[in-house]
Amino acid sequence: MSTILFELGCEELPPKSLKLLRDALQESFIIQSAVANITFDSIKAFAAPRRLALRIEGISDKQPDRTEEKRGPAIKAAFDADGNPTRAAMGFAKGLGIEASELTTINTDKGDYVGYVQTIQGQATTELLPAIFQTALDNLPIAKRMRSGTSRNEFVRPVQWVVLMQDSAVIDATIQGHQTGNQTRGHRFHSPDYHTIAHANDYEQLLEGLKVVADFDKRQAFINNQVQALAAEVNADAIVPQSLLDEVTALVDFPIALRASFEPRFLQVPQEALISTMQADQKYFCLTDKAGKLQPYFIFITNIESKDPNQIIEGNEKVVRPRLADAEFFFLQDQKQPLFALTESLKNRVFQDKLGTIWEKSERIAKLAAFIAALMQQQGQQIDIDETVRAAILSKADLASSLVGEYPELQGIAGTYYARLNNEPEAVAASLEEQYLPKFSGDVLPKTPIGICLALADRLDTLVGIFAIDQAPTGSKDPFSLRRSAIGILRILIEKQLPINLVALVEQAIKNYSTADGSKITKMGDTFTKVIAFLNSRYRAMYTEQGVSVDTIQAVQAINPHMPLDFDQRIRAVQTFSELPQAEKLADSNKRVANILAKSEGAVADQVDASLLTEDAEKSLYEAVQKAQSNVTPLLETANYTQILQTLVSLDEPLTQFFADVMVNSEEAALKANRLALLKQVRALFLTVADISELQL
Repeated sequence: MSTILFELGCEELPPKSLKLLRDALQESFIIQSAVANITFDSIKAFAAPRRLALRIEGISDKQPDRTEEKRGPAIKAAFDADGNPTRAAMGFAKGLGIEASELTTINTDKGDYVGYVQTIQGQATTELLPAIFQTALDNLPIAKRMRSGTSRNEFVRPVQWVVLMQDSAVIDATIQGHQTGNQTRGHRFHSPDYHTIAHANDYEQLLEGLKVVADFDKRQAFINNQVQALAAEVNADAIVPQSLLDEVTALVDFPIALRASFEPRFLQVPQEALISTMQADQKYFCLTDKAGKLQPYFIFITNIESKDPNQIIEGNEKVVRPRLADAEFFFLQDQKQPLFALTESLKNRVFQDKLGTIWEKSERIAKLAAFIAALMQQQGQQIDIDETVRAAILSKADLASSLVGEYPELQGIAGTYYARLNNEPEAVAASLEEQYLPKFSGDVLPKTPIGICLALADRLDTLVGIFAIDQAPTGSKDPFSLRRSAIGILRILIEKQLPINLVALVEQAIKNYSTADGSKITKMGDTFTKVIAFLNSRYRAMYTEQGVSVDTIQAVQAINPHMPLDFDQRIRAVQTFSELPQAEKLADSNKRVANILAKSEGAVADQVDASLLTEDAEKSLYEAVQKAQSNVTPLLETANYTQILQTLVSLDEPLTQFFADVMVNSEEAALKANRLALLKQVRALFLTVADISELQL
């Protein structure tokens, strides 16, 4: 057993891909070594700006030997009557490099054959590794490869050196067009020369002495610890998004964190704009106080251990100042006119060529938001319809602002700042930011009633409009993010406990596309059908992500509830029911009932004639159904679906006994019709919640 070290030295690798490349290289090697039947005890991947490396410990010296059974001609053809080998047998033996006398007999179902068990020696690991590493590199997820100079070898960045060692010895090979060796390079500035690696196990320690922390995770921990310590010195919290931390980690070999500051006057600018420019453009970590308010400090990571850190700090402060000044300029420029004035330019900005301008969209959002607000008022919610309309009219105004023009991610956020500066009601101002929530899967939802109205109206208007012009998502393409919008609608209605019917919302959204000049939607009925089907299809994606089984979702979808909150309550009830010991038998019985009713000829009566009940089992089932109907009615009024299904568990034994003792398809037509009616009532009771015959228990 030995240790293998592989290192690929390059020009600076793309920072946003470095972690992915590291993991892919390790995974690809594991797959390739398994195919080659090479075993090892452990593997560790390294990734730094100028290198990808693997250290494999306890690797087998060679493949295990294996045997192969070679089958030749049939015995009858291999030997003559005197038992001497024929030309066929001798030719087979010669092909294997053995004498005919060494052949053995192989017994099979189809007869006996001559054969030979051949032992194949396993190849040495060192002979196999060059091809394995080259294949692993070829399989890396690199979107665009490049060639360096006249070389025909392609990689994400020009390759400078390759190390391939077994313990202290070099494995002679050519990988990516470079001869392998035992020399690596340290930090580009602190230790740029080549250095010899004495032993594969010395790799990590040697590089740390050369100012390179090759372990990505270790380097990231160094950065995070330094950032937290510097933040604590000024009693602040650091904003450390994982994506930014990964990128910064990929940019440096030897991380040194330094804290700098900027003029407090910039804090009058929306902090989201300052944070955005410092994170995206400068890769800085911003600091906030305990309440989340931005502080006039930032932390950056340098790749040089400077003798005079103050010069680096001053340089970064000098660089960031113009960027913050730009944000300040845009913010002050926008304040020269009220937010409402910006809506005028929306009349010339196209939302979608066939769906009109952003201003027209704002008007439709206002109508739909007012409609939703009225529904919420009817349900006892405190919401001002006039303020809802005002918020909707202002909802897209900040798209015409200079600040959003420079920082598109501030849409809604900028509007909230400007609305507050214009002394708009707080309910109006807060909703302008909330209209875009949730922005991604698992994101927070709007909190204010008006924010909820805007978020629903905006998404529904887009959904209806895009489906009306036949631009629905296809396959993996969803340029308008309609799938995310649909799940956002469902989440808001469910998690905000809003008993609002999707049919009413979609119908109103379609109506809002009608103007005095006509409707932008030519096929209203077709659009309605497609949008409702699309929204219903999103339930499966949403609930499977929560761990709900597909058959549970199908059981509820089978009865097609149009109210997302009601749909969710039914899902929870079926989940609880599925855990009951009687659930499996009842699901099977419901399948049987459904099949019998489906095969029945003609319409099945709704009422049961008690005088036609002749068998004890059908009388018992009838009594159980009558009792269940009485118990279910008040529960249905309060949508207590969980209790309904628990009540219907009482039908388990009577239904099982009914199928055991009663012939449904009686020769007497009246008895058959009456028994079908009884089963129809059983089926109807369960369908008040879901079609549990869909359950696979």
